[in-house]
Amino acid sequence: MKYIFRILLTLICISTISCNNNNSDKRIQNIELADDYSEKIDSLVQIKEPHFFNGVILITKDDEVVYKKEYGYSDFDKKEPISLDDKFRIWSNSKQITAVLILKEVENGNIYLHKPIRDYLPNFNQPWADSVTVHHLLNMSSGVRDIEEPLAFELGTDFLYSNPAYGLLSRIIENIKGKKFAEVANSLFAELGMKNTYAYEYGQSDSDLIDGHWIFEDDFRIATFEEYNYTKESWEEMLPGGGMVSNAHDLNLWDKKLHNGGILNIETYNLMTTSDVIDNSDIDKGMKYGYGVNIFDNKSIRYIGHRGRGMGYVNFKFYVPEKKLDVVILENVYHDHEDPAVVYHFETEIRNIVMNSNLVK
Repeated sequence: MKYIFRILLTLICISTISCNNNNSDKRIQNIELADDYSEKIDSLVQIKEPHFFNGVILITKDDEVVYKKEYGYSDFDKKEPISLDDKFRIWSNSKQITAVLILKEVENGNIYLHKPIRDYLPNFNQPWADSVTVHHLLNMSSGVRDIEEPLAFELGTDFLYSNPAYGLLSRIIENIKGKKFAEVANSLFAELGMKNTYAYEYGQSDSDLIDGHWIFEDDFRIATFEEYNYTKESWEEMLPGGGMVSNAHDLNLWDKKLHNGGILNIETYNLMTTSDVIDNSDIDKGMKYGYGVNIFDNKSIRYIGHRGRGMGYVNFKFYVPEKKLDVVILENVYHDHEDPAVVYHFETEIRNIVMNSNLVK
């Protein structure tokens, strides 16, 4: 009897070891299957054509970091390595922040999206202020190319990417709140715990804000604020469309909160991320433009994001709601080229790698 018992015990042990090995093999296979993107991105950022990559990449899924990369320098003279903690100018990714500030006032009943902007800017002297609405300014369908000029097309019939439109939105916020736009934005960042994000004001100094760099043919230099000839007044008009400063961690936090009910209620969020306005710009042609965000929407997958560039910086971030997947890419080198596809080469290629990986399958 003891002999039979020992045989049975031996068989059970062998079976258990075999099962454990099989389970271990399956876990290894699943891990390998899940990461079909890291090596591709690692290889991509080392390529030097059509130009080189210098920046940071942060990818999270379900609140877990699944990829991060710090590649290059924050200071080329001192050879200081770039870091995910470094602050960058985020340029046009500022627009979604301005849009959110408007939408929070919509939630408070202080702004109505389809009322003409004359209701909020009574002293604004353009005749089209009686017909252009807040909605038109937010989704780039207003045709406002310059606040001193006539509209570029019949209201609501086309798309025109417009920084002046967002300048008008900041004026509306200031009139509603009775505060400077930068103060309103910074209050929101504090509320959200975004300690490395702020609205950059004219003349402000920040030793943690790394320099942006221009590269054009053989010319490599730090881009300076002064070379743009901004005045205090002209910068205030630019600030809501491109003047925010942030880092990868804070932008990741912003995306996770924005797209999961942490900033806006669901009805307002849906207004922000639903649109019939077609972006006809070269780089995002065919995508829809919502309130400060681009919307890629097809039968298989949907993502919401935006690009930004200027003064030696290039960036792109996007979020895939269905997968709780966030991608933030920040560069402090701008390869000045007439083709935006070249400027955003790495951003586009990283997006393509991610969107064709098991992160979204």
